[in-house]
Amino acid sequence: MNPLNPKKLLLTKWTAVKPVAKQKHFLVSRVIQPELPTDPIERVEIESVFSKTVQEIAWRDLQDDSVWRQGWV
Repeated sequence: MNPLNPKKLLLTKWTAVKPVAKQKHFLVSRVIQPELPTDPIERVEIESVFSKTVQEIAWRDLQDDSVWRQGWV
């Protein structure tokens, strides 16, 4: 997989390899900024396209090919 830059993840599209409750396609809806500007970005919010539910995950989890695929597959 290509290296990811957390600052460029906003509005990127992702597909869950193993969908749960018909939730397969997701969009990064927010990059959560750390309290201190010098700290690295650790978390993002992803929103399900189907149900509009939002969950917070570590952005590095998106690099795991066994869980996420970039784009809507």
